[in-house]
Amino acid sequence: MPRPLSPHLFIYRFSYTMSLSILHRFTGLALSLGFVLLACWLTALAWGEPAYLHLTSGTMGVLLRICLALWLVAFLYHLANGVRHLFWDAGIGLERVHARRSAVVVLVSVAIASLALLYAFWVAP
Repeated sequence: MPRPLSPHLFIYRFSYTMSLSILHRFTGLALSLGFVLLACWLTALAWGEPAYLHLTSGTMGVLLRICLALWLVAFLYHLANGVRHLFWDAGIGLERVHARRSAVVVLVSVAIASLALLYAFWVAP
């Protein structure tokens, strides 16, 4: 007797929780890849001033800043959504109304924190 197949992605109607879950997985992947960039930056620091200046000057410097900004936003989202999942693991906020409200709280808090930190790191003296 053949075993039943589990439902695949296209069986379900696309919803906000599904999109936030997928985004959570992508930000986890981005954080993992960002650690490679961090390792390159630390290696350039260890090799001395010429290597560090080569990494942070010109177009590499701009690309590095953009990657670090995206990495920061990914970290903030992954952190906020991870806290949301911790509440769910405790059985808090599993109802549809609470899940929608917590999704909005996550997105708004990430937007505010991202703007504040990006301003503090790159615009403010």
